[in-house]
Amino acid sequence: MVCGGFTCSKNSLCALNILYIMVSLLMIGIAAWGKWFGLVSSFQVVGGVIGVGIFLFLVAVVGLIGALKHHQVLLFFYMIILFMVFVVQFSVSSACLALNKEQQNHLLEVGWNTSDTTQRDVENSLDCCGFSSVNYNKTCSAPCFHNLSCKSCASKIQEHTGEVLRFVGGIGLFFSFSEILGVWLTYRYRNQKDPRANPSAFL
Repeated sequence: MVCGGFTCSKNSLCALNILYIMVSLLMIGIAAWGKWFGLVSSFQVVGGVIGVGIFLFLVAVVGLIGALKHHQVLLFFYMIILFMVFVVQFSVSSACLALNKEQQNHLLEVGWNTSDTTQRDVENSLDCCGFSSVNYNKTCSAPCFHNLSCKSCASKIQEHTGEVLRFVGGIGLFFSFSEILGVWLTYRYRNQKDPRANPSAFL
């Protein structure tokens, strides 16, 4: 049966928002776990991921409450916010899939020069030194630095950049279409009457 009834729309919207809540808690948990165990020492990265997770959690809670109570105002704001998130996420995901090698290298270098903490994290995890070239006259925390056998981090990062961008872009596109599905479900649900309510009342 096509999901066009009030109960089906309500249940679908609730399920979608529960999925968003689970994803947001997973994001917050992974970021906190990475910081706690020292896998990521950059506070900006951890703070950014936790911030996105909290935002997604709040939006999902608003959508869930609005769906359970059939609250017109909450559903309206939820629909607007979800549509804006869809536009941003769809644009970023498309950009990830469209970046060529030269653009990838430029973005990597900009990100590399932004934070010394991120540089140390990358050098330790990939066992490399420097971005485009290794300078043994400078300090480096990678284990290979003591053996004078380091490669540049750019060469190691570029081995996986394309795959990571395709993966992130694909996941982003998947979730962006789930968001537009949420917008459509919310729009339909707002305009449906609760069969348990007074049939003469307009919702």
